[in-house]
Amino acid sequence: MPSQRTSSGKLKPLQLAAIIFLTVSGGPYGLEPLFSYVGDNGALLLLLVTPILWDAPTILTVLELNSLMPVTGGYYQWVKHALGIRWAFYEGWWTWLYTFVDLAIYPVLFVGYAAFFFPAIAVYKVPVCLAIIWSSALLNILGIVPVGKASVFLGSLVLTPFLILFIVLLARHTAPFSVPTPSLNGLGFSPISMGLYTVMWNFLGWDNATTYAGEVVRPVRSYLVSVCIAFVLVIGVYLLTALAVHQSGIDPVVLTNGGFPVLGVLTAGRWLGILLAAGGMASAMGLYSAVLLSVSRVPQVMADDQLLPAKLCSLHPRFGTPYISIIASSAIVSILILRTFSDLVIMDIILYGAGLSLEFGALLTLRIREPFRERPFKIPLNNTGLFLMILLPMGVYSIALSGAIYSSEKMTIPVLLALVMLVSAEPAWRLILYRNPSLASTKTLK
Repeated sequence: MPSQRTSSGKLKPLQLAAIIFLTVSGGPYGLEPLFSYVGDNGALLLLLVTPILWDAPTILTVLELNSLMPVTGGYYQWVKHALGIRWAFYEGWWTWLYTFVDLAIYPVLFVGYAAFFFPAIAVYKVPVCLAIIWSSALLNILGIVPVGKASVFLGSLVLTPFLILFIVLLARHTAPFSVPTPSLNGLGFSPISMGLYTVMWNFLGWDNATTYAGEVVRPVRSYLVSVCIAFVLVIGVYLLTALAVHQSGIDPVVLTNGGFPVLGVLTAGRWLGILLAAGGMASAMGLYSAVLLSVSRVPQVMADDQLLPAKLCSLHPRFGTPYISIIASSAIVSILILRTFSDLVIMDIILYGAGLSLEFGALLTLRIREPFRERPFKIPLNNTGLFLMILLPMGVYSIALSGAIYSSEKMTIPVLLALVMLVSAEPAWRLILYRNPSLASTKTLK
């Protein structure tokens, strides 16, 4: 086994903030369909409300649980300690599956933005996606610090074009900068639910960044600082982009079909379109590497608990990374890239929400069972307040899920696939018990 990491082999706050930003957002890339679903007014409303109802409770939960247990495995370890080994397996299984779906989205986005430079690249979608998947796997095998340094660089490539876009729009309009009125008036349930799915997808993943807490310098403080930095960046760039879309007057259908590079061309010419296309490619690469970093640590700790084959926890003899887990994850994602973008987003949210509910359950359980255990960060709410706080994101999740089920036949297949993936946790658990009956008597593992 490799020796314990020194601080030079761990993530620093700026690197962690960059990874969290790329894990959660990666910039506004992927928001384009939102404007065709709900228009400028609806887009601004959802972008203002979703962080309050969906993100804030999740972030607070992640910060408290991570301050309580800043360990490798993150959310899996929290659920295991609070709810027991069975629910920990469900948590690990569901989040593992959701992250595979999430990962499959980014190579597809990369090809879409690369088509701005090379339209013919769409013909080679599969080989290009595979090249992204396996080059990111290699980067992750090399270690967490290279991923952190790459994330800082890629994050700057993502943010800079949108700042230029906003400055150019501001400079070229002599009239007052107009702001759309946040509203969903006149919209049906189907477009609202699809718009909600789009925004939720662009705001998820805060808990993913905790799976490698053991590889972060002073993890409790670093996560508090880094999450705040990332949250401000995410909110800021989304709102600026929504204002830029509104100010430009671009047709939402044109934006959806051509992406933000078309907005850049309309605003300042091809040079800005090129910058935005390059930023989209950097975003896809950064998101993929950052999310793969988080998911590759979960099978490692599950294998330590005999829930997955022990081979998955094998560490690279030189780099000390879970290279078997990284390779296995990359192989599964290589299959999922065949699904469409909208299908993957719907499946992503359904799976993620299920796992998130167990994290909320762990928060409440540990508050009740271990009220006096030291928590460097503690949500300033009592148990009743915590329960009411949790109802906010779960309510948003329920609205999105019901909208997907009842509003459109096109959503039926991805919803059913996601539900089948959720249910698959139970037969998988039964198989594990069959092979290792002693786990049935295990209540909690610290």
